[in-house]
Amino acid sequence: MKLRCHRHSVFAVLKASAPLLLILALLLFSPRAVQADGPSEISGPTLGSASGSQVGPSRDAGSAGTESASKTEKSAEKTDEAASKTKSAGESLAPGMVTLLQREIMRALRKRNVESRYNQFRSFAGAKLSSSARPYTGSELAGNCRLSWYDHLLRNPVKAPAEAEEFTRKLHLAAQGDHKGLDEIMAMAGKKLDLADRKPREFDAVDSPQQAIEAVKRALTDCQLGYCQALAPLTKSEIRMLQSNLYPILTSSNRVGHTLSRRGTGRQLCNLLEKMNRKAMHRAAESLVPLANPQLLEQLGAITGNELVAVPGVTGGIVRQINTPGGGIIIGGRGKNTYQLDKMPDVNVVIDLGGDDIYYEGACSLHRPVMITIDLDGNDAYEAKKPGVQGSAILGIAMLLDVAGNDVYRAKDVAQGACVGGAGILIDYAGDDTYIGLRRAQGEALAGVGIHIDRSGNDRYHAALWAQGMGGPLGFGLLDDLDGKDHYFCGGLYLNSYLDDDNPTPGYEGWGQGVGGGLRAVTNGGIGVILDGGGDDIYEAGYLSHGGGYWCGVGIARDFGGNDQRLGATRKAYSGGARTQRRFVRFSNGFAVHYAVGFLFDDEGNDTYNSTIMGVGYGWDCAVGYLCDFGGNDRYSGNEGMGAQASLGVLYDFDGKDVYLGSRQGRASSGISYHPMPRCGGNFSFVIDYGGTDKYGSGARNNSFIQRGSWGGFLIDRPKQDEINKTAEKATRKPTKGS
Repeated sequence: MKLRCHRHSVFAVLKASAPLLLILALLLFSPRAVQADGPSEISGPTLGSASGSQVGPSRDAGSAGTESASKTEKSAEKTDEAASKTKSAGESLAPGMVTLLQREIMRALRKRNVESRYNQFRSFAGAKLSSSARPYTGSELAGNCRLSWYDHLLRNPVKAPAEAEEFTRKLHLAAQGDHKGLDEIMAMAGKKLDLADRKPREFDAVDSPQQAIEAVKRALTDCQLGYCQALAPLTKSEIRMLQSNLYPILTSSNRVGHTLSRRGTGRQLCNLLEKMNRKAMHRAAESLVPLANPQLLEQLGAITGNELVAVPGVTGGIVRQINTPGGGIIIGGRGKNTYQLDKMPDVNVVIDLGGDDIYYEGACSLHRPVMITIDLDGNDAYEAKKPGVQGSAILGIAMLLDVAGNDVYRAKDVAQGACVGGAGILIDYAGDDTYIGLRRAQGEALAGVGIHIDRSGNDRYHAALWAQGMGGPLGFGLLDDLDGKDHYFCGGLYLNSYLDDDNPTPGYEGWGQGVGGGLRAVTNGGIGVILDGGGDDIYEAGYLSHGGGYWCGVGIARDFGGNDQRLGATRKAYSGGARTQRRFVRFSNGFAVHYAVGFLFDDEGNDTYNSTIMGVGYGWDCAVGYLCDFGGNDRYSGNEGMGAQASLGVLYDFDGKDVYLGSRQGRASSGISYHPMPRCGGNFSFVIDYGGTDKYGSGARNNSFIQRGSWGGFLIDRPKQDEINKTAEKATRKPTKGS
């Protein structure tokens, strides 16, 4: 059969008004006009840099053998159709739109003569970062496991969205590629994790089944050697401590997302993970990248052979069994097989040529530090109750490649492209798939890299905590679904972390869908990213979910196409039954909490955004939260575009007839209790809307520049096309106060 490397659908062409509107707006706020008011933080691309969206490796549509001629022809047709399309990543003018946002913010601050207060905010945040950079500071905020990109973004809050937009665009373009694209993702992840900054690698051609087998052997051996180098800085007792405690302390004993039940031990573990040779661990994971080569997968599919005697732990035919210095390799036949993976501890690689197969368990840990599964065809089932399974690892490195079929993945913790100390990679190439996990699943990472890529199909993701593009301490977690109408669910099981507050709120934990989160009073956070290429998608999540950062972390969500629904709180409980808590969600949709940075981007479509409180472009406690929608008629419900407790919160909508519910758009409070005034600068809140006839629950007028609450609150509505020069200039010259 042909390898199904489908491209995601090409997005709709820009509406005719959008390019003209952007050009006029950029002319209105040209660099010359901005600089006339004094120097600013912003710098970066102009409208012309949108061509940068074409960065990324070219697509190599390979093929693999199959028994069915008709299936081969259909797959070839789809591959040819995909090859005729140009790789894309959403709105081509997004870089220019973000540049316009930067200029709008800085111009508004100058127009109201409060730029000095904003500079105080920047200086205050920078001072907090500098003073807490040490591993021990005597307070909750310390510098252990801190990432430099996070530090840079918080120090440059207006410049930050341009970097996040560019980063997610390049990630998504790379995810559309083959093994070279995966290699690019690993390189970008390594750089953001302060591991290395390297150039793209060259890969050998694979022209025969034997060459493919040799490549698998080489990858396995290199990975095992790199793994040993990664653990070399640790003593035997330290390795035993990690082995015994990583799962219970960092996962299974926890019911809330913001910290650990045993903080002291958790800090010790994170310190050991930081001491480990993380560069060597990352290089070891990169040694598995050649296995995603479509040419290699095609040649594996062409393997022939008679079925051998039964292998312990396997029901069904095995065509080859290979022993190597790096571990055992078995190749299953094209019929239905059942693999009891934990009953074959000496097997590190399972390659299955076809059939509707079942895989049980397959834990990857210190006892079996490398686990590789490649399934070339069939509607497969992956079932597990143990942690570190289905392309995931605890103190190990795992990869799972499923090339075709409608597959079901069921697991509990640390599963489906996740890791706790190491690396986990899952790539599903085709089919309508279902992913069910509990905690640390579906593109989640703590001290390593967790990558989950689904290339096509209408897919379902279901988890309860720390999942779906979540980056924990020293972690880079990525979930990228390239195409299809997908449904994401994260939450519905564990009661939220705020029950002990003076003003408790109902609801469930979430901590997923593009969240970078630290562990309060333990360690700083990592980088979490969720990307979706196209289709009308549904997102449901509990507290602290969907494009946000917590406790010195960076979280990003981006949907590149489709009419998407962000429902806020989950409609049902995790089990599928009725909720025991009323629907309520706190911190969601482009948010940042406690010295964090968060972003939510949506490139096109008529979308909905829902949050109960503290969400929809929201920052809290020396944090920076952005929500940027680049097109469509959208609907917002929450505290839209608000910063509180010395923070910056921004909601930016470019074009469309939009509806803003509630009455707090861009409202800034003058009160701050967490930090000293005026040294912390203040609160900065922005709602900026371009084009369309919009409806504001606050009663704000279209084509106006309004002060909302204190001097730090802005609601800026810009007109369309022929009205923009006249009306926008008039509005900025005579700002008016609003409620």
